[in-house]
Amino acid sequence: MSVSPHPPVRGRFAPTPSGRMHLGNVLCALLAWLSVRAQQGVMLLRIEDLDSARCPSSAADMLEADLRWLGLDWDEGGCTGTDQNGETCLQSRRTKHYERILHILEEKAHLYPCFCSRSELHAAQAPHLSDGRILYPGTCRALTAEQIAEKRARHAPALRIAVPDETIRFTDLCRGPHAENLLLECGDFILRRSDGVFAYQLAVVADDWEMGVSEVVRGSDLLFSTARQIWLFQLLETAPPVYAHIPLLLAPDGRRLSKRDADLDLSRLRLHFSSQELVGMLAQLCGLTESGRPVSPQELIPLFSWDKVKKEDIRLPSAFYQKV
Repeated sequence: MSVSPHPPVRGRFAPTPSGRMHLGNVLCALLAWLSVRAQQGVMLLRIEDLDSARCPSSAADMLEADLRWLGLDWDEGGCTGTDQNGETCLQSRRTKHYERILHILEEKAHLYPCFCSRSELHAAQAPHLSDGRILYPGTCRALTAEQIAEKRARHAPALRIAVPDETIRFTDLCRGPHAENLLLECGDFILRRSDGVFAYQLAVVADDWEMGVSEVVRGSDLLFSTARQIWLFQLLETAPPVYAHIPLLLAPDGRRLSKRDADLDLSRLRLHFSSQELVGMLAQLCGLTESGRPVSPQELIPLFSWDKVKKEDIRLPSAFYQKV
């Protein structure tokens, strides 16, 4: 009996088009693309525009234009394309998918309305984790039906899912073994916001599952999301993707690059560098090459290995900042 080959890896780049991509976004897109192409897999572009008020369609169009300028293509998705199932890859148009997943989760776990605002949690003595995140103290978990009705009459609640005292373990392609306790390090988290918009944690799991994503490359600032997402995959009785959390790019003073600050976004970078100059510089900074010479993404495919990619955040040299 012949053994069927493993299905090709399905990776994705899933940006939020709330502004022009900055250099850190470009590094993520490049490494996600290289990992997929080095494995002869399928590359998907998903537009994470859940909050449509912050994500105009013009920003998504510009994002696609920047990716093409960089030489990074995709096989499925984008603003006008679809995934392998013929479904849109724009999150703003996938509400029916999230509602279906929410109904499944309601049968598998305890979901409850939460009336706590962000400001109330900051003002209260809620536990803080080492990175500054607030661990939700379960304030609304045991509200009675009467209390819920009273609070709901004043304002709409968010919807949280109660997590168990369980440790999730996984091996990250970039950072190695990692473990996180859901109760002590994640806490009950939101699946749908009070304004009715589905939360990132639910949407990304629903999309990765339905789109068949088997590899996720993203910044190390999202490492804390992984345990809860793996747990949601377990509730859905399906295998999670393999994850790679890459180092963040920092300004010379240690600040994280931000779209809000317009730090090294492509509107500025394209005035001073060719696409191959940017790709070559990023390849050197993250550890794929030594020279930093101008290079196309295609030329980097045979050089790519997760073993080469740096694990710690990367400070940009002052000389580079001075050039732009």
